[in-house]
Amino acid sequence: MSDEIVLTLPRDRRFYDIAHLVVGGLAARLNLTVDNLADLQLALAGLLPRREAGGEEVTVVLRVEDGLLDGRIGPFDAGIAAELDRVGGDGVGTHHVLSTVFDSYRVAREDDAAWVHFSKAVTAVPEET
Repeated sequence: MSDEIVLTLPRDRRFYDIAHLVVGGLAARLNLTVDNLADLQLALAGLLPRREAGGEEVTVVLRVEDGLLDGRIGPFDAGIAAELDRVGGDGVGTHHVLSTVFDSYRVAREDDAAWVHFSKAVTAVPEET
């Protein structure tokens, strides 16, 4: 079974809570662990506020199938790849966060824009009988 959610929001911080709410709803519907939800929320918090990104809207696509979460966030300017490789002043940058919370992530060019693709094995909480 595959579930996919596509959420397009204005690039305005006031709307980012909606993305977090939708991710929380998806996690609840799929009975994902709290750790899986926290990882997704952390990744969203690191990627959504990027002001240098191109366009007036940001899109979050999430698909869960057979215990694997695949997603993408964008569009961003082409410089996002270099920015994600940059280490912050405290030694921790967005690259480190994404590498920690996802099994894999990459930046891909699509229609003259960059998108951050990611995947993560997710675990459902066993249902009580």
